Amino acid sequence: MQGILLDSPALDVFGQMALDEALAKSRPEAFCIRFFRWKGGGATFGYAQRIREVERALPPGIGNSYTRRPTGGGIVPHIDDLTFSCVFPDGGVLRPTEIYRRLHSALLGGLRGAGMDARLCAKGGSAAPQGPEGASQCFVQPVAMDILSEAGKILGGAIRRYGSTVLYQGSLQLPEARARSEELETAMLGSLASEWELQWIRQESEASVQEEATALEGKYRSAEWIRKM
Repeated sequence: MQGILLDSPALDVFGQMALDEALAKSRPEAFCIRFFRWKGGGATFGYAQRIREVERALPPGIGNSYTRRPTGGGIVPHIDDLTFSCVFPDGGVLRPTEIYRRLHSALLGGLRGAGMDARLCAKGGSAAPQGPEGASQCFVQPVAMDILSEAGKILGGAIRRYGSTVLYQGSLQLPEARARSEELETAMLGSLASEWELQWIRQESEASVQEEATALEGKYRSAEWIRKM
């Protein structure tokens, strides 16, 4: 099966979310992955979170660089993480836990191959736990199928379906994640290719996807979207 490694430019949080939604709505037949290149820091938070709780728990120093994701989960800071997304046909798999299990098991193999002592979280809740300010925060405590190291949770993600297409947005939170991005990305690509039997082809997103992302960016910047709950 063909796998697409999507090259994308450096974007802020609004552009990143817009591009992910546009790619998911294009319903690609191949497994697509892209690693975010960041223009400044920021944070994202889950689709169903309450903005008043979120604003009390946002990381300091990000200003107004935060927005609601199309996917679920809690607050995720994007300061020095390795952020990535996958878009792929669900193959008839309907249970989210099975999608998380397959993805995270594959990614775990890649991280171990890169020398990390990591493991899957065997049990836990199904939603991001609340932090001290009331808002759910993705990396406060692990939930089932998250990836852990001795220091705690290092990788988590959230999904949303667009028909039979899955959008997964993930974050690897390590102090050296961006400095080691080339090594870590290669390891993760290798393990995903093995699990899905993929041959990676590097390409840029199609013009129609870029146009849709540009049109959607205003949505992710808007108070109507950010403050909807």
